[in-house]
Amino acid sequence: MRNNPGGVLNAAVDVSDAFLNSGDIVSIRGRVDSADQMFTASEGDVLDGAPLVVLVNEGSASASEIVAGALKDQRRGVIVGHKTFGKGSVQTILPLQNEAALKLTTARYYTPSGNSIQAEGIVPDITIQNVEVTAGKKDNGILPFSEADLAGALTNDNDKDPKDKGAKQDADNASDKGDKSEAEASNKLAEEDYALYEALNLLKGLYILGQRE
Repeated sequence: MRNNPGGVLNAAVDVSDAFLNSGDIVSIRGRVDSADQMFTASEGDVLDGAPLVVLVNEGSASASEIVAGALKDQRRGVIVGHKTFGKGSVQTILPLQNEAALKLTTARYYTPSGNSIQAEGIVPDITIQNVEVTAGKKDNGILPFSEADLAGALTNDNDKDPKDKGAKQDADNASDKGDKSEAEASNKLAEEDYALYEALNLLKGLYILGQRE
């Protein structure tokens, strides 16, 4: 949600609700009690609890801050990036004569934990600085070397059948090619968008952790 200036309240509630099964999303507190409102999530998570990482920055405002605040306070997602803009006020338009109108600020938005968004914004769980990444030298003069390359090295007892060594080597070679291609794509992304690169790494880690539980 980087550089997302927001939109209508109902859309922010719907987007938040898509990833939440229950709990508060956002509350509105006005000058009078009759203006107070509370929006809550209904059952149903489109990702069925899969890990969620949300990218935000100084350009994330209003409705996008409502979504980020709800997902953060409900511990549904990890917020990554920079503190958001801090537009958490509600405006009401009053029609006047001669096709004129008066816009009044009548209330504030609050996250599920009770924090006002106005002039404070959403503080990310993980802050990522704006940095420029460049690729290092491909050849540093050091050849890959491991225990298996040592003379007389003790073999791994998982390789019990010599017949499987050829198939295993083919699989390893295919895996190495895939890893190299993935690494090249990852390095390119790091150079073009470092924040997104870090967010994807975090998402991968959360996914792997979830698979092991």
